Amino acid sequence: MLSDKTLIVGPSWVGDMVMAQALFKAIKARYPNTMIEVLAPEWSRPLTERMPEVSASIAMPLKHGEMKLKTRYKLGKELSSTQYRRCYVLPNSFKSALIPFWAKVPQRIGWRGEWRYGLLNDVHVLDKQKMPLMVQRYVALAYDKSQPLPQKLPRPALVVRQEEVNAALLRYQLSSERPIMVLCPGAEFGPSKRWPESHYATLANHYLAQGWQIWILGSAKDAEVAGAIQAQTQGQCVDLTGRTALGEAIDLMSLAKIVVTNDSGLMHIAAALNIPLVAVYGSTDPGFTPPLNENVAIVKEKIACSPCFERLCPLGHHECMQKLPATKVIQAVDMLVSV
Repeated sequence: MLSDKTLIVGPSWVGDMVMAQALFKAIKARYPNTMIEVLAPEWSRPLTERMPEVSASIAMPLKHGEMKLKTRYKLGKELSSTQYRRCYVLPNSFKSALIPFWAKVPQRIGWRGEWRYGLLNDVHVLDKQKMPLMVQRYVALAYDKSQPLPQKLPRPALVVRQEEVNAALLRYQLSSERPIMVLCPGAEFGPSKRWPESHYATLANHYLAQGWQIWILGSAKDAEVAGAIQAQTQGQCVDLTGRTALGEAIDLMSLAKIVVTNDSGLMHIAAALNIPLVAVYGSTDPGFTPPLNENVAIVKEKIACSPCFERLCPLGHHECMQKLPATKVIQAVDMLVSV
């Protein structure tokens, strides 16, 4: 008897990979005995390792956007020996559907995208009005096309191990004795998503004065932003940008009393850790990819040109973020931590 294995062709962004866990949960609910294996960029392994539904991670040997047909064909042939029963293709591109086709996976499921008929043989057609949320679109793939979505969708829930949390604390000589606020001031997409460093600094100074610890998390690309916050807080924050691996960032974030973040991958990680969370929105829309967490406050200003979904403010003023005062975020933090 063939083992029941499911292949996922995963997304290339941190937030999307976190939200994809809702699909993994739905698949396990439908096929309890299936083993889920995720084909995705190597950076995503620390995420999938913290998802109990995932049995194995397979490193995608290609960068985001690369075609390289020969590499895709070779990988597809290698994966054919695993004899997956089904595959869910989460990206909408033509090239993302090639590997499961060449792997001869019998059931290849995904949304109609770039000319994928034939490559996929279970094609779903999206009604954006019925499914405005990204997580709805992921979860819907676990069901037959005629089935309605359940009223209560599964939510991402990352699991951390205490020994790894302790190891991260030791490595960075940190303590969890005083309350911790984690700031995530970066945004991979572009500057338009970023709340100004001066506002983050005002927020940090407010809670530093109350005896909190302020940890700043992000990639090496966020070091300049973190440095600006440090300069305005007399260096009292713990700047971890570019220092932690993704897995360590997840483990350290799990200790936070609250997280304040832009719309970013780290926002979705905080939500999946079920940490109280204040999400600052400007150029993007929380109606599409909101943090999937009940302990969340979404803070934004009513600006006529928002959301624009641009990497840089097309009008040059960035008012959607500039006009959002720190006092508004402080009120949201106080509301969540007092609950």
